[in-house]
Amino acid sequence: MKYLKIGMILVLSIVLFLCERNFLNRTPLDEVTELDYFKTPNDLKTYVNQYYSRSLFSSYNNYGNDFTSDNEINITPNTRLEGTRTVSTSGSIGFGNVRSINYFLTHYQKVKKKNDLDSYKQYLGEAYFFKALIYFKLLKSYGDIQWQDKVLETNSPELYNKRTRRDTVATNIINVLDSAVQYLSGEVERGAGRVNKWMALLIQSRVALYEGTWEKYHEGDPFGVPNPDYDKFLKKASDAALALMKSGKYSIYNTGNPEKDYQDLFSKQSYESNPEVLFWREYDNDLTRGERGFTHDINFRMERPVGHTITKSLADAYLCNDGKPISVSSKFSGYAKLADEKKNRDPRFYQTIATPGAIWKIHENGSTENWSEVYDRLNSSNDYQAPSGYVIMKGYNPHMEFHIQQYGEKGLIIYRYAEALLNYAEAKAELDELTQQDLDQSINMLRDRVGMPHMNIGNITTDPDWNFPSLSPIINEIRRERRIELSLEGFRWDDIARWAAADELIVGQRPKGFKASQITQNPYSVDENGFLDPFKEAIPNGYGFKVGRDYLNSIPESEITLNPNLEQNPGW
Repeated sequence: MKYLKIGMILVLSIVLFLCERNFLNRTPLDEVTELDYFKTPNDLKTYVNQYYSRSLFSSYNNYGNDFTSDNEINITPNTRLEGTRTVSTSGSIGFGNVRSINYFLTHYQKVKKKNDLDSYKQYLGEAYFFKALIYFKLLKSYGDIQWQDKVLETNSPELYNKRTRRDTVATNIINVLDSAVQYLSGEVERGAGRVNKWMALLIQSRVALYEGTWEKYHEGDPFGVPNPDYDKFLKKASDAALALMKSGKYSIYNTGNPEKDYQDLFSKQSYESNPEVLFWREYDNDLTRGERGFTHDINFRMERPVGHTITKSLADAYLCNDGKPISVSSKFSGYAKLADEKKNRDPRFYQTIATPGAIWKIHENGSTENWSEVYDRLNSSNDYQAPSGYVIMKGYNPHMEFHIQQYGEKGLIIYRYAEALLNYAEAKAELDELTQQDLDQSINMLRDRVGMPHMNIGNITTDPDWNFPSLSPIINEIRRERRIELSLEGFRWDDIARWAAADELIVGQRPKGFKASQITQNPYSVDENGFLDPFKEAIPNGYGFKVGRDYLNSIPESEITLNPNLEQNPGW
């Protein structure tokens, strides 16, 4: 009977929007079945454990996650930015996780009948939390998406429903997170354990800010919604972030060393006692891939550029240490050498970008090497390919004892408190409610860490190179701060998409690098001003991103064939 039940579940999983068609080749619900489980609270724990190992989190940060943006450049152009993607003819949207989590939310009731709420509410809260993550990923990929609250059968008429409007989906996600906040523990564990209510509030602020700004800036275009109520979402974003801020559970990591604290935050072996980190991925040789920790070779790989370099656009975004942009500050020393560029800049510049003279390797005997040796080797081999010249250092630990191929143990941040502060400031600014007090308890705390002047709402220096000259100075500077603080952590594409900003930042643009005269070996093109221009031949007219299409993915044609009530996304 047990195997018959498993078979029935696998058959059901191939139906449209219940699971991906290749589900038989995927891990089946961790072999959790109705007959064997859903009897005790521990059964619920066992079931939700599977989601900790799935790719539901936004980033297992190796600090090179911004390729689909204007922050980072690889060896070849990104196909989304280039506008060369084609309609998916086969495959599926991937509702396996939706079906799986709904299965839990349907059957946990059996445990509810025999146990007190306190004995299982944490796992119920986790299920709601993961359902929110699952649907947020779908929302960002496809926009309108069927919302499902139950386990469907092969003859369920809901299989042929139309796609649910994105604003309804976003509202449902936020409501699900309200349930997660209600049930999840407020205890702060070691950060690598189980999710808690503060993480749910962080994700709620993220989802609400995303949808609120999406509806605001896509209003009237093919991706907008009729009669948008974006202030509702923006208010929820600020409220959720403020609830986390007022909890007193977390704070910005700041030891009082502005020359090192930002860099050190991302290069630690453990975040067990770090006040800024809500959740992190533990890597440990004593843990197996089946548990919540295992190993990686990130430090080993980050010894060399290997194509992972940042753009001149990102480098130029860092303010000078007088709080003014490089376009107007008398303290900017020019581009002749990277050592000149780093002078008098926001310390996050040279704690994100490796610069000559900074320590590259610390050997176990105490001897050191510096990044000058890397810059001397740029483009001399495959390992040292650097299309823009600006080598990433964020997230890198120079201690060679931790540079073990395939067996590294550096911890990686998944959620950190800084995002909540940035979400709060942006939501308040978009609501036109931002005060100096709001800035002082959010963005200026980030600036304090690196010793930068405070952002003053009444005294913002005009930047002739602002990305968004039609928007207010405060919106431009808050967006700049977000770009700098969260650089390379995987947020930039989502920000570009929700701001409908591809026409300003992507279309017709080519990513540039530093002055080519600084390096002796250069296989890349150079622009008329002497800056590296690695895609000059590949995309002579710049990125061909299609603003009427490429903000969302296409719905696979095979899915539309199965369900004629589905409609293709705009432009596809």
